[in-house]
Amino acid sequence: MFKTLKWLLAVAVALVVLAGATVVVWLNRPLGFAPQAGAVLDVTVPPGASARTVAGVLSTSGLTTPEWWLHLWFRASGRSRDIKAGSYEIGASTTPRQLLDKLVRGDQAVRRVTLVEGWNLRQVLQALQGAEHLRYDLPERASPSEVARAVGLRVPHPEGRFFPDTYVYPKYATATSVLQQAAAAMDQRLAQAWGQRQPDLPLRSPDDALVLASIIEKETGLASDRADIAGVFINRLRIGMRLQTDPSVIYGLGEAYDGRLRRVDLDTDTPYNTYTRAGLPPTPIALPGMASLLAAVQPASTPAMYFVARGDGSSQFSRTLDEHNAAVRRFILNR
Repeated sequence: MFKTLKWLLAVAVALVVLAGATVVVWLNRPLGFAPQAGAVLDVTVPPGASARTVAGVLSTSGLTTPEWWLHLWFRASGRSRDIKAGSYEIGASTTPRQLLDKLVRGDQAVRRVTLVEGWNLRQVLQALQGAEHLRYDLPERASPSEVARAVGLRVPHPEGRFFPDTYVYPKYATATSVLQQAAAAMDQRLAQAWGQRQPDLPLRSPDDALVLASIIEKETGLASDRADIAGVFINRLRIGMRLQTDPSVIYGLGEAYDGRLRRVDLDTDTPYNTYTRAGLPPTPIALPGMASLLAAVQPASTPAMYFVARGDGSSQFSRTLDEHNAAVRRFILNR
């Protein structure tokens, strides 16, 4: 009887050791993929999903490992409640241990989209429509007010309200969520710039600085000219002189602009025509970067009242109209 008990105990121990070894081996071997699944599985874990639900989602996505076995592993690990919702990519070499680590870390599949300095809202929306694995949740031809409402902006026109940068987003995120990131970034950068403004500027608010920064962004061909360009515009605002900036007129033309700015365009009054109207236009005209935001509130101290593009990216600055007209003849008319 005693020998039988010893034998049964030995068998039980051997079975436990074998089971433990089997589990260890399984935890460190690649998961099984269905033949039609491909090399990478797309898995979306919904918010608040239980361990059983997560196991079911994985099986439905193409894992051949039994659902009950995955559920058992998640529960036995003691970390099933730490699994985070999101979109994941599971590679063919992923082991059960690595899978759980990924889900607990929230190591989601991400993509990137870049918003470029100087872009307008139309170009921003086009970039989002073409971004990889980004759900475009705005109307195809969304109006500015529709975009503003969707993002939660308290302005009727969202032009210039998104900071130009590269944004990382989870796979299958929405375009609106990226715009919200960009809007928050612009709010932060604008507040930072406004806090560093020079005293006695002819700018009433951060919004004024944003509008001016957008013009500076479009007018600057050479970074070293940026502060001087800002200085010219500040000088004009101080004395009530019209800004006479072509990019603002072009923005007012919208899709009617064909690449050529004509005298009739400069003479036709619109809210954005800074040849016919004094002061700043009603909204920004583009996405200004941080350098342009700072230039708007920290302009160079310059006697210049005019500038013209030389044709090589740089600008020629002039104090008087006669000097400016001579520069125009030299760099524009003769060319």
